[in-house]
Amino acid sequence: MREISAEARLHLYARSLSGRTSRGLHAAALYGAFAVIAAVVFGTLSYHPF
Repeated sequence: MREISAEARLHLYARSLSGRTSRGLHAAALYGAFAVIAAVVFGTLSYHPF
């Protein structure tokens, strides 16, 4: 096996680490977006200007 540089090793480590955590982060961002949309829709439905 050939020797890889410290930069490449760090990049591979960061990529494997982000591969594990990005799924939870993606789900949290998705649920957060849905929560914001739901709050805006609920806010506009409950507000009666006339």
